[in-house]
Amino acid sequence: METLTMNLFTDIRALVLQAIEALQAEGILPEGLNTAPVTVEPPRDPLHGDMATNAAMVLAKPAKARPRDIAEALAAKIGADDRIVAAEVAGPGFLNLRLAPSVWQALPGAVLAQGTDFGRSDMGQGARINVEYVSANPTGPLHVGHTRGAVFGDALASLLDFAGYDVTREYYINDGGAQVDVLARSVYLRYLEALGHEVEFADGTYPGDYLIPVGEMLAARVGEQYVDQPEEVWLEEIRNFATDEMMKLIREDLKLLGVEMDHFFSEKSLYGTGKIEAAIESLDAKGLIYRGVLEPPKGKTPEDWEPREQTLFKSTEHGDDVDRPIKKSDGAWTYFAPDIAYHFDKVSRGFDQLIDVFGADHGGYVKRMKAAVSALSDGKTPLDIKLIQLVKLFKNGEPFKMSKRAGTFVTLRDVVEEVGPDVTRFVMLTRKNDASLDFDFAKAVEQSKENPVFYVQYAHARICSVMRKAVEQGIDISDAALARADLTALDHEAELGLMKKVAEWPRLVEIAAKGHEPHKVAIWLNELASELHGLWNRGHDEPGLRFLQDDAETSQRKIALARSVAVVISAGLGILGVTPAEEMR
Repeated sequence: METLTMNLFTDIRALVLQAIEALQAEGILPEGLNTAPVTVEPPRDPLHGDMATNAAMVLAKPAKARPRDIAEALAAKIGADDRIVAAEVAGPGFLNLRLAPSVWQALPGAVLAQGTDFGRSDMGQGARINVEYVSANPTGPLHVGHTRGAVFGDALASLLDFAGYDVTREYYINDGGAQVDVLARSVYLRYLEALGHEVEFADGTYPGDYLIPVGEMLAARVGEQYVDQPEEVWLEEIRNFATDEMMKLIREDLKLLGVEMDHFFSEKSLYGTGKIEAAIESLDAKGLIYRGVLEPPKGKTPEDWEPREQTLFKSTEHGDDVDRPIKKSDGAWTYFAPDIAYHFDKVSRGFDQLIDVFGADHGGYVKRMKAAVSALSDGKTPLDIKLIQLVKLFKNGEPFKMSKRAGTFVTLRDVVEEVGPDVTRFVMLTRKNDASLDFDFAKAVEQSKENPVFYVQYAHARICSVMRKAVEQGIDISDAALARADLTALDHEAELGLMKKVAEWPRLVEIAAKGHEPHKVAIWLNELASELHGLWNRGHDEPGLRFLQDDAETSQRKIALARSVAVVISAGLGILGVTPAEEMR
């Protein structure tokens, strides 16, 4: 697969590595140095240059040389390249590089030639990744907490795809546990209600209005058939019917957000099919299953602890704090057993990497699940578990209570209907997944610099507005024409600054994908928008910086720069699942 990035940081790192090889050939540096830790990145302070390398610092010890001596030798080699106008040694041995304006001026043309594929990477090399997210119990509509997990998982999947991975988006339907029996009993009450019977929702049932239509559908389908019948007559059929209806509701909720899964996996399919037994046998064959009694835990006693002999998984051999029960003393599986089986199924499907997106309340679950996957795959399949912290709802800074048609919680649908899918998605990605998020409905829709969604969308809309005016003036603004424009006259610091920001995009994609951190895309888009708005505003006082000028050729080269920014904003918003705005209303 051809690298699409035009990643200038990768190109300059290659130049640094060539300089190291040249110094080795001359005997100034010894052979066999490990150059993997050598980086090229933006300096902390832009005044120090365009890029900085740590090469001298990381090579000094193995080369048995002073960092500054290596840095000076590297500077002499690197400075001879046409792309470099200055290579300056700083501090104990950092090397700061300034690039020729022509390097930056060539960038918009490359962006326009590649379109929204600019920044795509082959870093993933087609490795197969399974991203499991949402996976809410099929007992009701998705709530605001699920919304954040859905947006995060979906954006992460898109980011990994953009970085060259083969991604499967997966939803695990928790339809095998006691909660679906509670759902069935709750639907039964709504069914009786639909037939005119008085009902009472006891503790432990789901009282939400969302089950009223399900009860009505069931009544229309079976009539009086289940009235006054014992639970064993109707439980299984109503459970299946209710689960199917809830999954339809969940799919509709996800569609509102623009989330589409590649695969739905049913927990129920693990029971009575030998799949749980096969997973446990796989661990047993590795000597990791035994009969034993666990020590009582310190502090709060968890549900799965029994002071008697149980079947245990030796998870401590794979990094867990304690061994975990997989079968209770009465022979029933613990809740952990089907989860092991499900991940065994994922490993068996040949994924190179697994990612699970869980709510913050699953924090205690991380080590045991990682231990299980490590054991099942003989350490070959890494599992990353991303925990999603809570969302707090506000309006004008005050805690916000919305209509709770679900009975006890604010739904995904409530949020999307209030502010729309684009705003919902962007706001949910403005913080790292493991930090709590304040979602203020008033701020999310206000048109101000303080609102990151508006700020990025406004940058894109401004560029679209310039292009519409250019068309009215008869200027050819096709990407092909703009890509051919000569940008060497665009040498103002604000114009070059915008080009430099665009140049960071391919590197940012790889950093965000490597760390499984899609929020970095949202934050960076805000920085790019800031550069664009900054150049635009300077045009008020300096007419020469405006994107539309008196002659078509000058306008065309300036629009080429603006259009390259719009292309990158489109690509970034595409990863986040947000539609770029062409005009602000």
